[in-house]
Order: sequence, then structure tokens, then C-alpha cells
Amino acid sequence: MTALCVSLNRLRLQNPILVASGTFGYAKEMTAFVDFKQLGGIVPKTVTPQPRPGNPPPRTVETASGMLNSIGLDNDGFDQFVAEKLPYLSGLGTAIIVNIAGRTNDDFRRMASVLNQCAGVAAIELNISCPNVSGGVDFGTSPELAAEVVAAVRSVCDIPVIAKLTPNVTSVVPIAQAVADAGADAVSLINTFQGMAVDWKKRRPVLGNVLGGLSGPAIKPLALRIVWQVSRAVNIPIIGIGGIQSIDDVMEFFLVGATAVQIGTANFYNPSLANQLIRELPAALQTLGAESVAEIVGTLKTPTV
Repeated sequence: MTALCVSLNRLRLQNPILVASGTFGYAKEMTAFVDFKQLGGIVPKTVTPQPRPGNPPPRTVETASGMLNSIGLDNDGFDQFVAEKLPYLSGLGTAIIVNIAGRTNDDFRRMASVLNQCAGVAAIELNISCPNVSGGVDFGTSPELAAEVVAAVRSVCDIPVIAKLTPNVTSVVPIAQAVADAGADAVSLINTFQGMAVDWKKRRPVLGNVLGGLSGPAIKPLALRIVWQVSRAVNIPIIGIGGIQSIDDVMEFFLVGATAVQIGTANFYNPSLANQLIRELPAALQTLGAESVAEIVGTLKTPTV
């Protein structure tokens, strides 16, 4: 039997295929399409301390091989999430990794302290990298600020902590190293690339917030590059994200250094993809003569100079 279970330091998952925050709602919307118990984990939509209305419409636009979104972390707030969403999520039979975002270290600390006491929360993913909200990406562009957030959360939290990092920096490596040193169990790489779309006939931006986050197959080569760079320089497990839509994509992320992956944009047009990938993974591993995911992580053969 091929072993699909993986470990991200203290977080153990039954398989490495997760669904990404912001693309899967709070799971209930996907009931007709997904066998939740088969998933490696679910990362629900980002929650913030207070309710947020999000950005003005239009909020999404299709691009070549991808999409731009400018949702702006639209959500009903942390208290309502804990009271109404989390009880349902915790009964789905898979790991629930709660994604949180805040404007201050205290915001992150307070939410993490509550989640640490909630049954059914397997880990916390820190969204310090959203490009669509004022202040949302600032933590993730500075090694010092990113480390402070992780340290603040770890000071009140016994459950695993994952830092979701932005690619909108010169190099992700020093930021990944900083959060690892601060106690993060893993990093999620990557969040979206900042971009924009223009309606030249109207001389106006297409998105109501002007800028948005680019995701989908268009960013996969960039995501692979960042995962590879971080895996070679930082001793911390990586969750790969960016344009995954086939088992070939999944295997590529494993080879460059990811231990698990998150499916994002593809959920919008193929909501059953995660289940499909889980079924296809054993055969893909056997093609490489591997009996576990761990055997192939970071085994890319690069030319020697």
C-alpha cells in the first residue's frame, strides 16, 4: 500500500491534498461535489476580528490562464465564525486549518488564543500576505514583522501554526527563514501576485479596487520557483500553492520541495478536483518507484555546473 500521510512538523495529515482558503468557502457550499472525509485538509475562507464587507465590485476578472480577484477578505467576523461555521467544519472528518488575518499582532494573538481552545481545529494558517486589503500584506513583506506575528501567536497557541507568505517581495527566502525561526511549523507558498486589468475603451480599471491578486495556472512556474528556492535554504515544511490543476502539477511541487499542496482557483471550475488528485496520487508515486510522499519531496535532479 502506498502511504499518503504526511507530516508538517506537528501537523499530521492523512494525505497531502488540501483546499485553499478563499476558494472553498466554509465547505458547506461544496457538499454536492466533494467527499470531505477524503481530503487531507480544508482551509476555510479567511476570518478577521471584525466583520468586513470586502472591496467594491467588480471583484473578479478572468485573465489569460488565470484570474484576478479583489474580494477584500469579505467575512462575517471571528465571533460568528467560531459560533456558526466552526461547529459544522469540525464535523467533516478531515483536518480543519483555520485561516486568520488581522491588522495588529494583538488581533492575531486574540484569535489564536480562542482557536487554541476550540475542538476540531488542527492548525492555524496566518494570512499575512493578502494583496487586496490595506495593511494586509505589510506583515508578509518584512522578515521582522512576519516573525513578530508568528511569535505572538505561538505565545498563546499549542496547535500547529502555518505562515502563508506573499510572493510580492524581492525574495521570499529571508521571510520564510524569519517565520521558521519564530516557531512556524510550516509555510504556505504562495499567495497571489498583485496585478490589474484595464478596460481601455472606458479608460478605467476593471476591478473596483483597481488592484487584485493573480492566481491560476499562469502563476505555477513562479510558485514552483519560490518553493524550490525556499526548500533549498530553509529547514521547514512547505505547502505548495499556485495553479495546480492536475496530478502532474502536484508531483512537480513535491519534487521541488513541497510536502503538501493546496488546490485554489481550480476549485471554481472543477470542485471535485481535490478528490480526483487523491485517487490519482498512488499511481503517480508508483511511477517513480516510491511508496510514500516523503520519498520524493525535494528530489528534483538539477544540473551540476
